[in-house]
Amino acid sequence: MEADVKVRQITEVLDQLAEDTSVPRNIRRGAKQAKDLLLGQKEALDVRAASATFILDELANDPNIPLHGRTLIWNVMSQLETVSNAKKP
Repeated sequence: MEADVKVRQITEVLDQLAEDTSVPRNIRRGAKQAKDLLLGQKEALDVRAASATFILDELANDPNIPLHGRTLIWNVMSQLETVSNAKKP
C-alpha cells in the first residue's frame, strides 16, 4: 500500500512537469514516458522504477532543461529509489 501511495505522488509530480510549458518539449515527453512506465503493470515495481529512473537521469542531464525542471527530476529520482524498497503487504 505504501508503494502505491508513493507511485501516485511521483506520477503527480511527473504530470506537473509534463504540463509545464516553460520546459522543453522533449523533457515533457520524457516525463510522460516515465509516468507511463511507472503505471504499467507488465513488470515488477522495482523494474519499472529503475526504468523510469534511467529515463529521468537522461532528462536531468539535458543542457536545455531549466533549473526548476532539473530539481523536480532529481526529487522524483530520489523518491523512486525509495519505491523499490517499499514492501507491499
